[in-house]
Amino acid sequence: MAAKRSNEPKEPQESQEPQEPKRPGKAEEPAGRVPPRQAVWTPDQKYKSLQTLSVWTEQVSGLGEDAEPFVVHHLETQQGMIAVFDGSGGAGATPTWQGPDGAWHTGAWVGSRVARLAVDCWFREVALGNEEAVPESLHLYLRWFLSKAPQRHSKIGGTMRRRLPTTLAAVHYRFHADYSRVELRPLWAGDSRAYVLSPTSGLHVLTRDHTRESDALELLRTDPPMTNVVCADREFTIDTQHLASFALPCVLVAATDGYFGYVHTPADFEHLLLSTLREAHNEYEWADLLRREVQAYTGDDASLALLALGHKDFAHLRSSYERRFADLTERYVRGRPGVLDRAPRAGSEGPRSQEGEREDHARVRAWQDQSWRTYRAGYETYLPSAAEEHR
Repeated sequence: MAAKRSNEPKEPQESQEPQEPKRPGKAEEPAGRVPPRQAVWTPDQKYKSLQTLSVWTEQVSGLGEDAEPFVVHHLETQQGMIAVFDGSGGAGATPTWQGPDGAWHTGAWVGSRVARLAVDCWFREVALGNEEAVPESLHLYLRWFLSKAPQRHSKIGGTMRRRLPTTLAAVHYRFHADYSRVELRPLWAGDSRAYVLSPTSGLHVLTRDHTRESDALELLRTDPPMTNVVCADREFTIDTQHLASFALPCVLVAATDGYFGYVHTPADFEHLLLSTLREAHNEYEWADLLRREVQAYTGDDASLALLALGHKDFAHLRSSYERRFADLTERYVRGRPGVLDRAPRAGSEGPRSQEGEREDHARVRAWQDQSWRTYRAGYETYLPSAAEEHR
């Protein structure tokens, strides 16, 4: 059934959005340091087949331009959604809104949070109004909410400037009647990404970055500008694709580039997900390990939403991916150049010469190329086809 269209979105209604539970105790953070935010939600005992978490960190406390991740499951209709939002700080760097504490926030900060609110209200209408999860109606909600948000006109113009710019990467899902498969619809704008992780075939990207370059390894090396973002002052598009049936169990992931944009190869992101899963005993520990790991390597705010579907419990989830982790380590991670290790290599003395640095650089690129050649086919199984033109 086609989504109903109107001039303005309907008033939001109540839905069953997961609430954050009490967290287990943990070591105190150093004095004077504000701990990064993170959220973990575990369904009731009756719904053990859903394990989910979200992680949100910022480089500068209180000024992070990623909104908190969105995770929701509607019990009555057995559908849900995960989403992340990364305010585009370069395009939206103008101070736009002053909070109650007197601190000013950029248009990128405002844009990501307004987009999250719009997605929340849109999902409620989809779930409770029996609407289809299509990009046209989501676009309508985003445009309307952004038009009502605080904005400031900047004296600095240019083609790269945007008002309230943000990326969006989401996955809407709905269980089939027999609960053995799930229908997936990723929706996105910008360079945040959505994935599905299979215990047999590994990590598959579901979105294509809105950039001129589409090769995932080259994107790590070059970081080109985006050609499409959600914003208040220019037209934007919400892209989508439809996977009518994906086998359970699986894990859905949405992440901003703070997670996947600072690794050495695309396979490294899957290795991060699985290595931390192996060490964790519950969802909270998994989230905390993901938070600690990303802080060790990223140069940006970082947020991630994750939902495991069809696993009996967390122990079953962890054991389901043991074989995939071993295969990933053997095929894509083994042979990693020692220069990439965080700790100095044993026996290294003094700074490297220019010739030594060139040799290290050549070894790293050769390893990256080899890893990507063998990993790419599986990773891009569900990569959407490239659009002829991006706005």
